[in-house]
Amino acid sequence: MKKLIAAGAALMIALTIAAAAAACAPPKQDAKVVPAPDFSIKDLEGNTLSLASYKGKVLVINFWATWCPPCRREIPDFIAVYKELKSEGLEILGLSVDETTAPALLDWARKQGMNYPIALATPEIVAAYEPGEFIPATIIIDRKGQIRYRQSEMMDKDTLVGLFRKYR
Repeated sequence: MKKLIAAGAALMIALTIAAAAAACAPPKQDAKVVPAPDFSIKDLEGNTLSLASYKGKVLVINFWATWCPPCRREIPDFIAVYKELKSEGLEILGLSVDETTAPALLDWARKQGMNYPIALATPEIVAAYEPGEFIPATIIIDRKGQIRYRQSEMMDKDTLVGLFRKYR
């Protein structure tokens, strides 16, 4: 019984710390305009993606995880916006920070109806893009390959559409 009480107390402390950390998440902001770091990554379907492959497009890089409730809530908006604006030059790349296999993640993404490329984030791409300590984290790269915007909280459809229009 003492072990159960101690475990419960430890869980409550961890949840309190996590809630306080989330409350201190950095605000959304226009980023210091800098060239986006080059990358090469294989998506879950085996396609090689690089910064160069998105040249001339607005690229939204979204760091997320299946276990993250805000990440899961924003996925339907990403799906809808990608469907609506892909033909106008919007690209989305979902970079999962899950600790799972690519086949398991692909199965999960398909069940959600995710219609944009998904890859498992590598330590190199996390170091290059510095999404921060909180997910979801979204980075907007303009058509010229410049980082223009960073947000370390849930992205909604209206904001995503507005950012695309602003930076295209």
